[in-house]
Amino acid sequence: MVQSPLGPGSDPRIRPDEFLEVSWEMFGELCRALAMKVAREHEPEMVVGIARAGVIPGAIIASLLRLDFYSMTISRRDHGGERVRDEPAVLSTAPLQAKGRRVVLVDEICTSGATLRLAISGLRDVGAREISTAASFVRPKGFRPDLWSLETDATLVFPWDRKVYKEGEWVLNPRYAGVIDD
Repeated sequence: MVQSPLGPGSDPRIRPDEFLEVSWEMFGELCRALAMKVAREHEPEMVVGIARAGVIPGAIIASLLRLDFYSMTISRRDHGGERVRDEPAVLSTAPLQAKGRRVVLVDEICTSGATLRLAISGLRDVGAREISTAASFVRPKGFRPDLWSLETDATLVFPWDRKVYKEGEWVLNPRYAGVIDD
């Protein structure tokens, strides 16, 4: 965890008072714990991860539980990663393979629940028999999925988001300029 003032070029939505840098190792252990909860409490027949970042814990959980994995894209961002809408939009439909099956729907973080609600609606439309929800992280005052690994109000720095590829090299994501060490 790093505490630092916002620097120039930083994303204004990032909380300057508290950061949690999530390592790949920590994320893997959180996924393993979440997979165990999912298996014990819901016994799903398939996993659906919400793209983009929800596919990461979703695929890990599916692999650990030896279940089929599918994704659906729901986002506030465009293809370049820029935020273009206030509310999330469904960009790819729910997998038809969910019909008649018990599904666990996975996202990396749950705040308002808007993304999960859209995905649940899509899965109901294709006839999923039972839908449970899971997230790696939840916010203390946010929407509660059925299962989660860790509750925090910290600004999360995910291992896949810490550095980005720009002009032929890996550089610190500009969103975190001046707030975390390179």
